Amino acid sequence: MSPAGAKTLAILHVFRAPVGGLFRHVVDLVRGQAAAGHRVGILADASTGGARAEATLAELSPLLALGVTRVAMSRHLGLRDVTAVRRVTHVITASGADVIHGHGAKGGAYARLVGARALRAYTPHGGSLHFDPRSPIGFVYLTLERALLPRTDLILFESAYARDVYHARIGTPAAPERVIRNGVATAEFAPVTPAADVSDVVFVGELRRLKGVDVLIEALGLLGVSGRPVSATIVGSGPEAAEFQALARARGLAKVTFPGAMPARDAFARGRVLIVPSRAESLPYIVLEAAAAGLPVLATNVGGIPEIFGPHSNRLVPPGDAAKLAEAIRAALADPAATRAGAQTLRERVRVSFSAEAMVDGVLAAYRTAAERYVVG
Repeated sequence: MSPAGAKTLAILHVFRAPVGGLFRHVVDLVRGQAAAGHRVGILADASTGGARAEATLAELSPLLALGVTRVAMSRHLGLRDVTAVRRVTHVITASGADVIHGHGAKGGAYARLVGARALRAYTPHGGSLHFDPRSPIGFVYLTLERALLPRTDLILFESAYARDVYHARIGTPAAPERVIRNGVATAEFAPVTPAADVSDVVFVGELRRLKGVDVLIEALGLLGVSGRPVSATIVGSGPEAAEFQALARARGLAKVTFPGAMPARDAFARGRVLIVPSRAESLPYIVLEAAAAGLPVLATNVGGIPEIFGPHSNRLVPPGDAAKLAEAIRAALADPAATRAGAQTLRERVRVSFSAEAMVDGVLAAYRTAAERYVVG
């Protein structure tokens, strides 16, 4: 392991899919760490992300002294992992990294399975923590998480919620741990101009049940039946997109559109209120991004979302409750002045407490502290 006092670190970020909040987190870390003079690289799955991921990685490429390496990584456990671990081991060893930072369940496992003389850091990003420990797959994944604890030199959590769930389901690690919340950059506080055909509400995210898209559609159906039809734009892609489109048709929701995936700020222009109806989250970037842009946010009381809202978390609605979500949407649209005032309050809270710069500094400081512990020990 490199001496803690080394001025420049070689840092390799390992993760599976270059999509969503996890990818956003890594991109922010890469930019900040490279700007601070460190040598940084990315090791990610070769088969996911599509054109948007390729464009982002190409843009990052000049900053990546350790380069970008794509290796085929399956989402779930399987025989392909044997080949993937072998290739990942070769890449990590050849990189000469001082810090191997694994993100998510699969990236965290690969980063810690390698026997390199480097600091092995891990950020779960929800990952295995979302699985029910009573289910067979949850039992397997959480058992593997416990087995990897002795190979972990530092654990970073993006929310206090994730830390507490990790302790409850996996255990209290012997390695140093720290909560370093996600953050947004100063430029993201520029307001978004609504589109000419703006909808009443907008959803932005992966189209799967975990994100509660079905609950949102049911809530819109209840509003329509009650005589208050609401227009909605559901932005994103995912494995259950066709199912949700069929559900919207079945509920007779002619004012619901599915334009596909697009950049978050472009999506924000499509709605007057962002709906985050998730059944589970850690500390979602989409809430931070929308709050920074001044877009009102109506979200569920799950994961680290209450940490973002702080003293105003009483505004959050219970997950999985279409009737409560419908009533919250009705109230938000009925009093636009109060809704805008709440958005401004949340915007200022995010400005003060959720900075991308503070996140980058905190992660680098955590690397140093963990390295000192092992060098001294």
